[in-house]
Amino acid sequence: MIEKKYLKLNDIGAYKVAFNLSNYIWDLVVKWDRFSSDTVGKQFVRAVDSISANIAEGFGRYSKKDKIKFFRISFGSMYESLVWNEKALKRKLINKNHYDYIFSELQKLPRLIHQLIKFTNDKLSE
Repeated sequence: MIEKKYLKLNDIGAYKVAFNLSNYIWDLVVKWDRFSSDTVGKQFVRAVDSISANIAEGFGRYSKKDKIKFFRISFGSMYESLVWNEKALKRKLINKNHYDYIFSELQKLPRLIHQLIKFTNDKLSE
């Protein structure tokens, strides 16, 4: 008898990248002064947290349409995170090394999220 393997949230590449990135950014922002964390920091953390949160919410939905809707919402959060990364660099809240790492991780997500949407479209019926 062949054992069926069920997909788990932590098996999803886009989720893992986004989740790890959100914790990386959190570790940076908690060290900022109050004004910086209240303005840029909270927005940055919310945006990047929203990427993995929407992937997780989509994963937990039952219909293909619902799943894909949340996966697509994560794209918006990814683009918003790019903006906050730019602002954090410009305002000297992060250094170029942090900026480059965050940027490179965010650049992985469009392909990974598209793969997740394609997988969902191909493997699930309505």
